[in-house]
Amino acid sequence: MEPTAFTFAIERYDPESDESPRVQHYEVEVTDGMTVLEALLRIQAELDGSLAFRYACRGAVCGSCAMLINGEVALACRTQVNGLWTDVITVGPVPNQPVLKDLVVDMGPFFEKDLAVEPWLQPADPAPEGERLVRPAEWAEAEPYTNCILCASCHGVCPVPARDPEYLGPAALAKHYRFLADPRDAADDERLTLVGGEHGVSACDTVWKCVRVCPKGVPPTKGILVTRERLSSEGDGT
Repeated sequence: MEPTAFTFAIERYDPESDESPRVQHYEVEVTDGMTVLEALLRIQAELDGSLAFRYACRGAVCGSCAMLINGEVALACRTQVNGLWTDVITVGPVPNQPVLKDLVVDMGPFFEKDLAVEPWLQPADPAPEGERLVRPAEWAEAEPYTNCILCASCHGVCPVPARDPEYLGPAALAKHYRFLADPRDAADDERLTLVGGEHGVSACDTVWKCVRVCPKGVPPTKGILVTRERLSSEGDGT
């Protein structure tokens, strides 16, 4: 297949020199099967070495290259240009995150929210000599939540952080539920207090955008709703 010319309209912003974001256009010859990430790498190598973006494995499992592509948050490494069905591709940083430069966002606040839910196993009994075994049927509820790659796509499409920057967010709350649903964990009471405040599960709008956008099929809203029920039932003394 012959290369086809596409226009990439990329949001640029350098806090050291720009008062506000601007859009810069690049013409790229795209071959069949080329991803948005490959196009960005070509722009950086051949047209503008100052373009900043983040990527790592290029295998859709590290989450580093999440960005806003044609108005939708997606992983650039798994988004094929021809699959977008338009010859003008808009690219911007993931929303709800501070922009460091161009498409690179500050992930620090996002990771802080993840750590705030204490995402590690807290069993009641001492460590065994071997593994802490769990039956598949007992693990089924928690298993989908282990697939999170911390790409922040769900946080980017969530409407709540725009009005409440302290909201823990769908990724952190999904990670919280991963341990709440783990049959080996014994810190349920303590865990529930971590997300019971105004910036926890009660702040979720339940619009399910996070579920739709997750590249790994993690269902944050489902876990949030179950956690809400747990908080409500325990608050009622049932």
